[in-house]
Amino acid sequence: MAATPEHKIHLSESEMPTTWYNIVADLPEPPPPPLHPGTLEPATPDDFAPLFPMALIEQEATTERYVEIPGEVLDIYRIWRPSPLFRATRLEQALGTPARIYYKYEGVSPAGSHKPNTSVPQAYYNHAEGITRLTTETGAGQWGSSLAYATAQYGMECEVWMVGASYRQKPYRRTMMQVWGADVHSSPSDRTEYGRSLLAEDPDHPGSLGIAISEAVEACVADPNARYALGSVLNHVLLHQTVIGEEALLQLAKVGETPDVLVGCTGGGSNFGGLAFPFLREKMAGKMNPTIRCVEPAACPTLTKGEYRYDFGDTAGMTPLMKMHTLGHGFVPEPIHAGGLRYHGMAPLVSHIYELGLAEAISIPQRECFAGALQFARTEGIVPAPEPTHAIAAAIREALACKETGEEKVILTAMCGHGHLDLSAYEKYLGGEMVDFELSDDAIAAAMADVPVIA
Repeated sequence: MAATPEHKIHLSESEMPTTWYNIVADLPEPPPPPLHPGTLEPATPDDFAPLFPMALIEQEATTERYVEIPGEVLDIYRIWRPSPLFRATRLEQALGTPARIYYKYEGVSPAGSHKPNTSVPQAYYNHAEGITRLTTETGAGQWGSSLAYATAQYGMECEVWMVGASYRQKPYRRTMMQVWGADVHSSPSDRTEYGRSLLAEDPDHPGSLGIAISEAVEACVADPNARYALGSVLNHVLLHQTVIGEEALLQLAKVGETPDVLVGCTGGGSNFGGLAFPFLREKMAGKMNPTIRCVEPAACPTLTKGEYRYDFGDTAGMTPLMKMHTLGHGFVPEPIHAGGLRYHGMAPLVSHIYELGLAEAISIPQRECFAGALQFARTEGIVPAPEPTHAIAAAIREALACKETGEEKVILTAMCGHGHLDLSAYEKYLGGEMVDFELSDDAIAAAMADVPVIA
């Protein structure tokens, strides 16, 4: 069937948003501030200065409702933005549902995911302040490849610590980073003192995002010409990603639709926040009333099983303390294939709106996610990355519920990346080798034992 405006909804370049949306300005209560781990007082800009350029530190704390996107960033955004919004008509037909399913497709970026929406401005602001090298972590490799792409645009060096399990599972994602000039290490690595200490205990350590963050931060603070870049979790990262939701609002308006249910996969929170926050603004203003649902893996259920506590963003305890839903900074998740969703904590802003009752959360095991991914690929044609398969599975659940009730709900999700470099995961699923991991309460309790107790 040929695509029509009903199936593929475009925006012109002239319609592309020129500002990022800061949800903090509209929340009924401000989120709790990050704390200095030594004094337990609210962290100051000086506390963040060894890690980030001042422009990003200011964005992290801003209460302005909108932040202007620099022209040079917009110029690079235009390589792939505005991204298309599709109606999943073929999936709807296969499910026999009266629901209408829309997905915002971010796999059209050079790195194949939503991550360049923040890697480009992060590289831009660092370059503008004279920084020549960025260090970072990556789980599945989408963030690492996105930062490698962005630093290449500005002639900067990029050093990436990739979670060991993903480093071994996804060799071509690693190669992609190297094509763009990045230096990539399996984490834990022998390049940092912290990495060496972990390898001495377990030479086959699978790694975690928290560990990779610790290594990237350690390398950053040792080099005055370097800064650290984070692909999710922090306020400025979610701010940059709101171009997704702002575009989706305009695209749905073109076909006269508003969502009844919005679902997004959540690991650190950038994809979910990027899609959901502009719609949440409209909901708080009384202009629409969608159910907003976070979907996370059953093996790393931060919102559904974690505690809302101040905790470190990294395993070694080198970062400021953030109030967030956490499984404990020492938590090492099972090496499921959705590597980007294996973080021990949730973005403080996503955690905050969850606590305020503005969003709900569910967890889904990975085999159900991959079953949904196959159904999606065989109807819509796009092979999803393992991360958005969680949102696909949740959308399918909702669409099948509509089939039972006869409700014609509008379901919206973000297809945050393609899975062309994740085919080993599909090979495991198709071969019957993939298993589900259900995180036990005992494992959570053990990881939470080292979380600071702060009144």
